[in-house]
Amino acid sequence: MVFNFLKGQFIDVIEWTDDSRNTLVYRFERYGNEIKYGAKLTVREGQVAVFVHEGQLADVFEPGLYMLETNNMPIMTSLQHWSHGFNSPFKSEIYFINTRRFGGMKWGTQNPVMLRDPEFGPLRLRAFGSYAVRVEDAATFMREIVGTDGDFTQEKIAGQIRNIVVQKVSKVLAASGIPALDMAANTKDLSEVVGKAIAPTLAEYGLSMPELYIENVSLPPEVEKVLDQRTSMGIVGDLNKYTQFSAAQAMQKAAEGGDSGMGSGLGAGMGMGMGMGMAQTMGQAMGGQSGQPPSAPGAAPPPPPPPAAETMWHIAENGQTRGPIPQSQLASQITRETLVWTEGQSGWQKAGDVPALAQFFAATPPPPPPAG
Repeated sequence: MVFNFLKGQFIDVIEWTDDSRNTLVYRFERYGNEIKYGAKLTVREGQVAVFVHEGQLADVFEPGLYMLETNNMPIMTSLQHWSHGFNSPFKSEIYFINTRRFGGMKWGTQNPVMLRDPEFGPLRLRAFGSYAVRVEDAATFMREIVGTDGDFTQEKIAGQIRNIVVQKVSKVLAASGIPALDMAANTKDLSEVVGKAIAPTLAEYGLSMPELYIENVSLPPEVEKVLDQRTSMGIVGDLNKYTQFSAAQAMQKAAEGGDSGMGSGLGAGMGMGMGMGMAQTMGQAMGGQSGQPPSAPGAAPPPPPPPAAETMWHIAENGQTRGPIPQSQLASQITRETLVWTEGQSGWQKAGDVPALAQFFAATPPPPPPAG
């Protein structure tokens, strides 16, 4: 009976099986019992066991099966001043650290990232994505992050790592020089740059980041709305033809609006009115093409059309834009390499590539005559 009681005071097997899937550090609970000299320590794959003696980090055990004796606990032996024949129980805190990859952790920019876009000028962007983290140096992780926490989960460190990721992403996006419309095609390269920038900071905590993804980079809603309108204008193309097509559709719908009674008469009236307007517009266009005046004989000639509005241009230089500038004043302010833009143009282009500005660069003076 006495032997059984004494045996119960000691722990023979030390191990930990993780059922939570989100625990980074687990402190082995001894329930007041001492650790028996020669006890079996089982460290599974994806784990590291760390011994802490009187607040000091002692031995670290990689995956494997160990007999807790002086020959495989050199630091503990030194701290305890054990002799070669030591075989008494001892007290020590044992922490199991999960070294597997913890993935699916999310990050996102709480505030927009300010940057200077080469096409749109000053711009605000938001970004979000995911990452994975892993413990690389158990001893450093214990010293810098865990301390004496006996049940340390990934949620307790997610906020700190997320702040580091957001800080690096904001810096990389702002300094990338990639146009906002091309961000989606470069998220892989941007993710690699951010991952390399984060690695030294995480190493100070004993961590690494095997995966980091920038899943989306988005514009503010008001900018997206303007961009959609600009895209729609590009799809419509010739606005006059689109207006005529829309009027023809409206005329047809109005004519089909009712089958009898007032509805039929109203629909027919609207159809006739719109048809007359459409016919007048087409007649004026055809009259102008044939050289015949569009008005009836004897009527006063129509007033001359107003002068065409001069095309206005914008210039981009050194990350800044200026304009609008009338085309008549543009020649002295540009070269073939100057980036210019005007309404209806899909993006910034070199002045030498714009047909409307070819007149400024067509004439090349001959070489000067010889002296004398």
